[in-house]
Amino acid sequence: MKPFVIFLALIVALLTSTSMFTVRENEYAVLFQFGAIQRVDYAPGLHFKLPFVQNVVKFERRLLTVDSEPERYLTSERKDVIVDFYAKWRIADVAKFYGAFQGDEALARQRLLQIVREPLRQAFQQRKLQEVVSGRGDLIAQVVKASDTAAQGLGIAVVDVRMIRIDLPDEVSESVFRRMRAERQQVANDLRALGQEASETIRSDADRQRQVLLAEAQRDSSKVRGDGDARAAALYANAFSGDAEFYAFYRSLEAYRESFRNKDGVMVLDKDSEFFQYFGDGARR
Repeated sequence: MKPFVIFLALIVALLTSTSMFTVRENEYAVLFQFGAIQRVDYAPGLHFKLPFVQNVVKFERRLLTVDSEPERYLTSERKDVIVDFYAKWRIADVAKFYGAFQGDEALARQRLLQIVREPLRQAFQQRKLQEVVSGRGDLIAQVVKASDTAAQGLGIAVVDVRMIRIDLPDEVSESVFRRMRAERQQVANDLRALGQEASETIRSDADRQRQVLLAEAQRDSSKVRGDGDARAAALYANAFSGDAEFYAFYRSLEAYRESFRNKDGVMVLDKDSEFFQYFGDGARR
């Protein structure tokens, strides 16, 4: 009897465990019976199903992301650009989503990329490159609206599309960079020329001011030297007129001092020369 009770308890536990399932806040739950959808509107919490007859498949309720490889698009001015984008999406109608993709999320991502690429290509073809860069917000809004409309029949809601980068092709980028470098080089040369011109102007102005200052200093120096010489001459004249003999004696002493400064020097003069008038006992009075 006891083994039968244990077996019955195991059967009841198995039936109970297979008849209950939980749904989280970030999940959709779809109830199937023999492969057909029976219910999709489960709220978060604990729910029940028929064991072995019904099964539950869960799907992501949160936002999902699909990334695109960089692709080439053509603007209205026939310029190629390389665009790298990603899209944010979610399952809006789980029954339609399952019917369209059999619950295969990878298949849904591939289809969604095709849906987003078409309005994105049309948006680029309607705009010039400058308009694409400056009006990115309007372009994104147009792409999101068109993509969401196209994806509604698949149970998908396109929430957002973002362009990670917009680049020119390598061959175009190189020519653009070369032109930009040439333009920057021309600007740099113009600035250098202006700087050189300003430098020459400043240098010539400084040289002119230097010449003026030197001329003024030379003039003032000559004036001061002339005034000094005149004053010295006046002093000498006054001294000479006051005592001519003393002045002559003083000037002779200065001449002796300068002449005999070098002790090795030799002078050959007549002993009666006027230069020696203040030497010896016969010095003139």
